[in-house]
Amino acid sequence: MSALAIEEFPLGDPRIREFAMLPWSLYRGDRNWTPPLNGDLLGSRLLGLDGLLTAAHPYHRSATVTHFLARRDGRAVGRISAAVNRRFNEYQASYADIGFFGFFEAGEDYGAAAALLDAAREWLTARGMTAMRGPGQYSNATHERQGILIDGFDTPPTVECTHNPPYYDEYLERWGLSKIKDYHAYLIHLDRVPAERLSRVAEGVRKRNRVETRTVDINDFTAEIGRVIEIYNQAWTENWGFLPLTPEEAEAVADSLRPIIDPGLVRLASVNGELVAMIGAFPDPNWALRPRWGALGDSDLVRTARLLRMRRRIPRLRLMFFGIVPGHRMRGIDALLFDETYRYAVSRGYRTIEASMLLEENDLVLRAAEFAGGERYKTWRIYECGL
Repeated sequence: MSALAIEEFPLGDPRIREFAMLPWSLYRGDRNWTPPLNGDLLGSRLLGLDGLLTAAHPYHRSATVTHFLARRDGRAVGRISAAVNRRFNEYQASYADIGFFGFFEAGEDYGAAAALLDAAREWLTARGMTAMRGPGQYSNATHERQGILIDGFDTPPTVECTHNPPYYDEYLERWGLSKIKDYHAYLIHLDRVPAERLSRVAEGVRKRNRVETRTVDINDFTAEIGRVIEIYNQAWTENWGFLPLTPEEAEAVADSLRPIIDPGLVRLASVNGELVAMIGAFPDPNWALRPRWGALGDSDLVRTARLLRMRRRIPRLRLMFFGIVPGHRMRGIDALLFDETYRYAVSRGYRTIEASMLLEENDLVLRAAEFAGGERYKTWRIYECGL
């Protein structure tokens, strides 16, 4: 095999674009791979996006990052990032100073994959980190796109979920990383939901509790997403890998979801006037954004136009937010919100809901997904090693 070269470069380097676009060549023709818009990474004035791989993105206010490309005979064959997320380490106050590797991609070339991981390890060790965790985007906070797929390769991912070749798991373990956490996805076919049983549970909750529910106010969408994020930050605080969303990140979430939102699928619950729970399902933009590999190309403009044209005919939903603040759990409010969302979704012709990135030890949520008729069909894995 020809000689291998590893190149390191910072934000702002022209090679950032090559770094972002590399998967388009590695996954050429893969019918399931579905990347985010290029503007999500590189930024787009036209689409109003601050790309994650640009200094303008709020992530970089509390993190230090670098990037590596692997080349053989001048051709890029793999990539990786390394990051120290100071806010994550301060919030978690964990057993180790955790450094992250992310954006991991490699062709069928273990030598390149190992060299990239070596480079990330050396960079993190030089900055005093005592553990290396990944892959993710830059890091593994709960709201980031993260993990590698280890089961469920035969179907495309929903929005914010990853897809990769099966050999990534073997490469990472062979190098010396070990599993630290798994996330699962459950697929719920709406025509298989036990509707009568769900309705009885929801009606019982209405009778026992002074719960008021409402849909999101689309005319006050940015503020409403802020309310959703406020509940999210309270509800998820004890979850493994959690990092609260900042107001800037919440605004970015609102901007990305605005084109596809169906207000009937985002609901809030109050008890005695206090917001205590929320559910947020969204038509899956990946349904329209999946590359077509055709003559028209797959530029952001082409893919966005396709999304806007199809957005009211997308049959698949991704359940992205679901949380109840401490003190109001185990009262069935989750069943009530899901019942209302389910009935609305059926009335609008949606066919499936994916509940995903569910922590493997979160038995309460996993049982709820199974109660709704969900079947586990994908698993993602996070790895870690000591430095």
